[in-house]
Amino acid sequence: MKVVAFNGSPKANGNTGAALKLVAEQLEKEGIEVEVVHVGNKELRGCIACNGCVRNKDEKCILKDDYVNTWIQKIKDADGIILGSPVHYSALGATMKAFLDRAFYVAGVNGSLFRHKVGASVVAVRRSGGLPTFEQLNNYINYSEMIMPTSNYWNVIHGTMPGDTEGDLEGQQIMRVLGKNMAWVLKLVENGRGKVEEPEREDKVFTHFIR
Repeated sequence: MKVVAFNGSPKANGNTGAALKLVAEQLEKEGIEVEVVHVGNKELRGCIACNGCVRNKDEKCILKDDYVNTWIQKIKDADGIILGSPVHYSALGATMKAFLDRAFYVAGVNGSLFRHKVGASVVAVRRSGGLPTFEQLNNYINYSEMIMPTSNYWNVIHGTMPGDTEGDLEGQQIMRVLGKNMAWVLKLVENGRGKVEEPEREDKVFTHFIR
């Protein structure tokens, strides 16, 4: 089994990276491969609302000069994903949001590519804004019918400078517990495949309130 973790911080080895590493260590102990993809240092633009991916149905965003289409296929091929972000103005990082908006929209209009994969979010924050960012990341997972493992508190770890998270003992425990629970859920899904029938997928219904 394989999990792909996306680091939305501009720093590869900052506190977001440290949080992802703590989760990954527990997954790897259970024999689950983890690949970390650095998103936050890339040049990405947001969705341009052209609906080209809806018309083409080729599992690709029409903006082809960056990494997003490669990352979409990484998620499609993985058993699970972890979304990690620092907090910028009580929100996820702009580059991470550009990636997630495009990737998850493409996945949705191409037959729910990420449906029933295991997905989790982690957040690194100096002081405040961790919970709004955690919720924003979770929205992508929830909207995609993914399966979300939990920890023993919200998946937020605190620190300002790289390495500060080592002083947040509760935050470290949260990440460890998340990793253990995620490994367990991944194994449940793997062992249930072909034995427990999946619910039939329903096409999305859109209700427009302004007529």
